[in-house]
Order: sequence, then C-alpha cells, then structure tokens
Amino acid sequence: MKRLKAIRRWFARRFGYARLVCVALLIGIAALRIVDPAPVQELRVRTFDTFQALQPRQKTARPVTIVDIDEKSLADPRLGQWPWPRTRLADIVTNLTRLGAVVIAFDAVFSEPDRLNPDIAADTFSSLDEEMRARLRQLPSNDSIMAEAIKNSRVVLGESGGPNVRADLNEKLPVTGLAMLGEEPQPFMFMFPGLLRNVPVLEEAAAGRGLFTIRPERDGIVRRVPMIMVAQGITMPSLSFEMLRVASGSGTILIKADKAGIKSLGLKGFAIPTDLHGQLWIHYARRDPSIYVSAVDVLDGRVPADRIAGKLIVIGTSAIGLNDIKTTPVTPAMPGVEVHAQVLESALTGDVVSQPNYGIGIEFFAALIMGLLVIAFAPKFGPITLVAVGGMFASVLIGTSWYFYSQHRLLIDFTYPLMSTTAIYLTLIFSAFVREQQQRRQIRSQFVQYMSPALVEQLAQSPERLVLGGEEREMTIMFSDMRGFTSISETYKSNPQGLTALMNRFLTPLSNAILARKGTIDKYMGDAIMAFWNAPLDDKQHQLNACDAALDMLERVDDLNREREQEAKDGGHVYVPLNIGVGLNTGSCVVGNMGSDVRFDYSVFGDSVNLASRLEGQSKEYGFPIIVGSKTALAVKEKFAILELDFIMVKGKKEPEVIYAIAGREDVANSGRFQRLRNLTIEMLACYRGRDWDGALAAIERGRKTDEAQTLQYLYRLYEARIHAFQKEPPPDDWNGAFALTTK
Repeated sequence: MKRLKAIRRWFARRFGYARLVCVALLIGIAALRIVDPAPVQELRVRTFDTFQALQPRQKTARPVTIVDIDEKSLADPRLGQWPWPRTRLADIVTNLTRLGAVVIAFDAVFSEPDRLNPDIAADTFSSLDEEMRARLRQLPSNDSIMAEAIKNSRVVLGESGGPNVRADLNEKLPVTGLAMLGEEPQPFMFMFPGLLRNVPVLEEAAAGRGLFTIRPERDGIVRRVPMIMVAQGITMPSLSFEMLRVASGSGTILIKADKAGIKSLGLKGFAIPTDLHGQLWIHYARRDPSIYVSAVDVLDGRVPADRIAGKLIVIGTSAIGLNDIKTTPVTPAMPGVEVHAQVLESALTGDVVSQPNYGIGIEFFAALIMGLLVIAFAPKFGPITLVAVGGMFASVLIGTSWYFYSQHRLLIDFTYPLMSTTAIYLTLIFSAFVREQQQRRQIRSQFVQYMSPALVEQLAQSPERLVLGGEEREMTIMFSDMRGFTSISETYKSNPQGLTALMNRFLTPLSNAILARKGTIDKYMGDAIMAFWNAPLDDKQHQLNACDAALDMLERVDDLNREREQEAKDGGHVYVPLNIGVGLNTGSCVVGNMGSDVRFDYSVFGDSVNLASRLEGQSKEYGFPIIVGSKTALAVKEKFAILELDFIMVKGKKEPEVIYAIAGREDVANSGRFQRLRNLTIEMLACYRGRDWDGALAAIERGRKTDEAQTLQYLYRLYEARIHAFQKEPPPDDWNGAFALTTK
C-alpha cells in the first residue's frame, strides 16, 4: 500500500493530479462501455441513423411489391372497412398467383373466423327461415375458400408474439427446420411468452409462417428487426425471413452463434449477418412509392403483370387509420409493411449493414490511444492548438467510422472513443479553470470601474453569451391572432388609450395560458402572439402542452367576452366579441440569440416556424380556430379530438402537408358527436381525393342534414368551391390530392 501511494505521489508530482484523474477516468469509461447502459446505446445508434440519412441504400433492383390496403381500397364501397371478407382476400391471392407472384405474405393475422362466414350469418340474422338457415350452413366458409386459394399458391402467413396472448399449438403443422453451428442460439433470441396465430384452416394451408412483430427502440425508431425469435416456446423466423426461405426452397435455417451471441442466419444460397440477438440492422433506402400497388387494383385486374411476376409480394397497409406507421432513420413515417420490404430488398441484393463482433475491440483501441495522447500532450498546447488537434482527432474518428460504413457497410461506433477523449479533455479544462479563477478575479477588479457589475459578471463567467448563434432542436411553434382587429380598432379611433387597455386585457390571459403550460413567448406583434415550446428548457410533452394552451386560450377569450358583454349591457355601449385563430406546428428549428452584434433577442426561426404562421392564417378559411400540422397532430392524437381538414401545399413550401383541427380534449374525442363529425369528414375527403366529385358532394349534403352541419359549414363551402372548379377543369393525372394555397 505504501509503495502504491509513493508511486501515486511521484506520478502526481511528475505529471500533475489532473492527469492522474484522467487515467482513472479512462478506466472508468472503458467499464461504462462494457456495461453499455441505454443512454450509451442510444448515442451510438443515433450516429448510425445519421449515416443512413446521409447515405441511404441505393436501390439496384425492386424484387418486392407491396399490395397496399390503402385509403383508395378502403374507400371502395365493394370492400369497405377492414377487415375484409376472406373471399376477397382469396381473390387477391388467386390473382397474384395467376400473375406470377413467387411468394405472397400477409402482414396481418387472421386469428378469428371470418365474421361473414355463411354459418355465422345463419345464426345472426333473425329474419331468416329455417330452410334458408340450412342452405347457408351448407355453404363453404369464407375461411375455407381463402385456405383453398392459399393452398394453390405459396403463401406465408403472419403471426404475432406478445405477452397477453396464448395460441393453441397445432402439432400437425410443419415446423421450420433449424440447424445450429456453434453455441446454442436460443438464449440470445427475443422471447415472447405468447403467440397469436391464424385460424387453423389457414395455418394448415400455408407454405410458411413467420412473426411480423417489429420492436422499435426506446426512441420509437425501427433500426433493427429480429430475424429469429422464440414465441410461446417455438423458435420461429420473421415474416420476411420466412418468405426468403419459402422462395429459396430451403427446408432448414442455419443459425451461427458464438459465446457473444448470434452471428448470422443462412439459407440455401446466402447468409444474413445479425447482431447478437438475431436482429438485422436494416439498410434503409428512401421510401419508394413505386413498389406499392393498390389492393383494389389487384382485385379489378388493373395491375400490369410485370409488377407482380417474379416478385415477392407483401400484403399490408399504408392507411393511417389502421395504425401501422413506423419511424425509421431515413423516414419519419413509413408504413410497417415497407419495413418488411426493405429487409427483403437488402437481403436479396446483398446490400446489408452489420455491426461486427470485432468492432468493440477497434473502439477500445481507439479510445485508449487517443485518451493517452490527450493526457500526455493537451496540457502543453494552447487553446487554439487544442481545438485544432481535437478537431483533427474527431475528424479521424468520424472519417474512419464513415469509411467502414460507406465502403464496407460495417457499423463501427466513433461516439465511444470520442466521448472518452472529450471527457478527458474536459477534465483537463476543468483543472485549468480552477487555476484561472485568480485571473478572473483580476479581470473583475480591473473592469468594474468601466462597466456595470452585471455586465462584468457576464463577461467574466461566460463571454460567449454575447456571441450570436443558436441550436437546432424539435419544437412546437404557435401563432395566434385576433380576428377582425381592424374593424375593432376603428371603434376606438377617438379613444386610443381604450384600445391599449383592451389589448392589454386581451393579451394578458392568453399569455398566462401559454406560460402556465411551459411555453415561451417570443414576441407580441400588435394583436398577435408568437410562442414556442421545448426551449430554452426541455419539454418532452411540448406538443401536448401547446395544444392544451391553445384550447385554454379559447376558453379564456370566452370568459373575457362574457365579462365584456355584461359591461356593454351595463354601460349601454356596443359589444363586439373578440375571437382568435391559432396555428401550431412541430418541427426542427434553430433557437438562440438572434440579432446584431449590438442587440439581439432569444428567438426561433426555421421552415416549421413559417408553416405555423401560415396555418394560423388559414384558420378562418376552414372554420376551426385551431389548426395544426401533421407532426403535432400525430403526437397528440390520443389526448385531443383531432380532425383531418386538408392536404395542402402552403405558399413558399415544396412539400405538401396534412393539416388538422383541434376540436377539443379527450372527452370531446370520445363523444358520439365528434365521432360523427370525424366520420363525415373522412367520407368526404376519401371521395374528394379519389376524384369522386359526385360522391364528395353527396357526402357534404348528408353532412348538412346532421346536427354537426354548423361546425362544418366553412369546410363544406370550401370543398364545394374546389369540387365545382375540378368538375369544370379536372386536376392533372398525377394529382395527389394536395391543394395549393395562393395566400399566406
């Protein structure tokens, strides 16, 4: 012990205590990498997200076609809402087989008998006579018809693993063969205590069965998909991997594993590298609408044969209402069915990414070498040299990681050695900070005679605060404006002080509503307010708080109007009600100190800010006081009454945006009145976007005969005008349903 203390004292005298602390820190960070807690993992995968966003997979072939249960198909009166009769699904399978599909898979599970089976109808309809009931019971079930179509094709059925389901296991079903090379792989696989299977008649007819369960990571992004899992004690492949097995004619899946975990899965002809849990890092391409065909077009025979022949077919949905939308590193909203297609494309073209087992060794070596270099030489360099050398080190790390990804499709993490080196560097800076405190006190004593104490303290503590700049973060932006302010102000021509008092009385409760819900008021613009959430303090629920504040603002304006109406009655003067419009939008913005070198304010700017302003301006056109962008709406749809209004191209933007109205809180969303309101709007929009002008007009007329007609009057008038214009001059063939706004 004495010898160890003597060595430590010698090291401290020779190199300084700061370096001794840094060596201990280097060892501690190495241990942290071995433990690999969730925040460290998240930092690492965010890096890989960036790589994929910068260089997504380039498609060299399109071996997969998605048969999409899309809005167009759901709007077809012959099909209606999901789930469809299994006879229709049988027709789809038959048509796809006839057109030459290699394998057909369902990204859905049919766990219960078809509700439209003839025998169920015989027991359901009370008006049938016994003869008719008997005839219905003699008819084949819809499930058996679909099973016959499956039997005459090569179909893989989807199944789902979960905690709250238990399947009755059918021992007669064929089991996918598994061959193990190396260690036992099952302990490394994801385990699901339950399994949701299809009805037996379908399972027995299928050529294969696979789990379509996708596990988003902590932040909700789908980066990896398990290729092999254990559900209710059965080792099963994923839906996409089972499709590959059936397509290749392989009877067995080869699983390679070592003591660190699973390494790869193999079939006849090729192998797929995985992580230790048997997950494939998906090498994403940009979303590709060209691989989609509408299910109703398949039924009607309107799909060219070359879109199906020789292809792997996945039947799934992109419809928002069916809630199968995933977030990926390259696309914020991708239908879950396309995730399966991305896996298949990567595997079949050999363009996959992987995180090799030796990657952690490279990371440790880089962290050790760079950490020791910083400990040895950083105290000898000046600030400019340190920044330059640090930038060079960071560039080398990032460049090496990028090289492995771009050239070899290997995921090597640079964040760990960079974090390790940065931590050591910051420790050394802290030690220098302690030494510089005396210098700071000297600065205060010298400059206090020439500057105010507050400014001197700012200069001494953090002079960088006086430098312009900002940070990028996701925020929710609000613009609110008084409706009819010009006409109201005219009534105060002879009383400008009265107008000032009114504006203060109007803006105060609105400001309080914003501040009470963690909002930051950016500025007042006459009768308008600009505010934002999630800066300067983090607010994980910034979308919810912004929407709640907007509704509270409406309620406070109503309270103010009641007070003013009573005052008008008591005083015998004219009462003019106050109304507001609110626009909300969520997106990436730059926030910070903006302005000039001599004066600046903490503010925010970006494309998302501009869109929020445009949405506020459109609130009067649609007849709803609160209009929000799609990202805000999707974030709060479980807590607020969200009503889709339109698909618009805002002036000054190139990408269209789905916009929504906030009609109330959760109690309103659950009310029958709002459900009717939403259904009326959905029906009208479906017809409108499907170019069914007569159907849209008919939906509008039906809506006007309901109790909700008053709420939708502005919306109906707006769409009527558009439809009449399109009837005279139809939109182009490539029209996607978006309407270009001509005003800001």
